[in-house]
Amino acid sequence: MTAGVNTIIYPVKDLDGAKALFKALLGTEPYADEPYYVGFKDAGQDVGLDPNGHAKGMTGPVPYWHVDDIRTTLAALLEAGAEALQDVHDVGGGRLIASVKDADGNLVGLLQDVTG
Repeated sequence: MTAGVNTIIYPVKDLDGAKALFKALLGTEPYADEPYYVGFKDAGQDVGLDPNGHAKGMTGPVPYWHVDDIRTTLAALLEAGAEALQDVHDVGGGRLIASVKDADGNLVGLLQDVTG
């Protein structure tokens, strides 16, 4: 089961430039501002900027579906013909992510917030 797409991650080459653009768009400061990730929250959305995204195979923004069980969902997508891009891994703060590519080359991210 999903809670919808609540996170979108943009691969960026110029982190400072992208940060300035999203600050202007969203009218807010980032909640996370690190050399490896900048994150904004606005209108129930989490918008992330990943300066390493292109190296991870991201060709554009990736929507992340919030799911109850990331491993089960990932297995179901692979069984349905998706190609694994990024296996489940912990990105800190109790958050797990993974990503796949569908038959048309579209990237699909999965995200699960894990509590204690």
